Amino acid sequence: MFLYVAFRGQDLGEIRDSLRTVNLWWLWPALTVYFVGVWIRAVRWSILLKPIAPNVTSRSLFPKVIVGYMANNVLPLRTGELVRSYLVGKQTGVRKTSVLATIAVERIFDGFTMLGFMLVATAFVSFTSELQHLAIVAFVVFTLLLIGLFLLTLGGDFLDRLLQLILGPLPTRMADTVERMTESFLGGLAVFKHRRELMKVASFSLLAWLCEASMYYLIAQGFGPQIRNVVGIGATLMTTGVANMATLVPSSPGYIGQFEFGVRLVLNGALRVPEVHALAYAILVHAALYFPITLWGVVVWFHQHLSIDQIQDVEESQEATNDSPSATSNMATER
Repeated sequence: MFLYVAFRGQDLGEIRDSLRTVNLWWLWPALTVYFVGVWIRAVRWSILLKPIAPNVTSRSLFPKVIVGYMANNVLPLRTGELVRSYLVGKQTGVRKTSVLATIAVERIFDGFTMLGFMLVATAFVSFTSELQHLAIVAFVVFTLLLIGLFLLTLGGDFLDRLLQLILGPLPTRMADTVERMTESFLGGLAVFKHRRELMKVASFSLLAWLCEASMYYLIAQGFGPQIRNVVGIGATLMTTGVANMATLVPSSPGYIGQFEFGVRLVLNGALRVPEVHALAYAILVHAALYFPITLWGVVVWFHQHLSIDQIQDVEESQEATNDSPSATSNMATER
């Protein structure tokens, strides 16, 4: 749907002609700062994982982030997050549900960073009604999610009673499974109990997204004046915020259509850049975000001898082992 809306009524030949005029040498510094940002995301993830996987390092997480991004680009519904959780679980012995909780925290900090970008950009770019509605909805959603996750870590007896009330009608085996998964998920939220670590996560989130925003800005310098003269600091922050806010919603592989729609919403809707040039810019930025990290992810995937079956099959025996006292003892020893 987003793909249809983004390109509806457009002359693809004119978009192609606009792309032919781009100075592609700007892609090299743009990709450099982008991958610096990916490394910073690995550092941020290591902070989130530290309470449940003390020995994990950003160096060991970096290839897993690369593979996760690759999987998001080729598989639907953000399957890359499951891939990442599987790989970390395989490395550390931590349950996948706990790792997924840390990724959920990542997404919330990403959302608030994008909202911050949009707020700062209002000093340079006027909100259209569409952008205003998007900002309000996003703020409400991410605020509720953040409050909800924070309260889960402080629930205590109330949370225990609520969980027992929910699990009561379920068959014993199912109730035990849900309870283990809930406890595992809550374990992944341990970072909320450490204010200093949360500040680090917020800081690294800002740095990572500033790197990606710098990529947007550098690519714009390769275009003609219709883009180069418009995409300054404010427009860059607004475009980064809106385009990525659109991709936070699980969807088709690679967020094709969503990303272009978000960029067009800012450049054409708010800044009055002709649609042809706005979409040409969106296509090139999206290609720079998509192809290099996808190819790198494929290389890492085969280097680590991974398969789709490994990702799809979460071994029940391993989950059961992780729940046993002996397994807990072994994991503690390994750490």
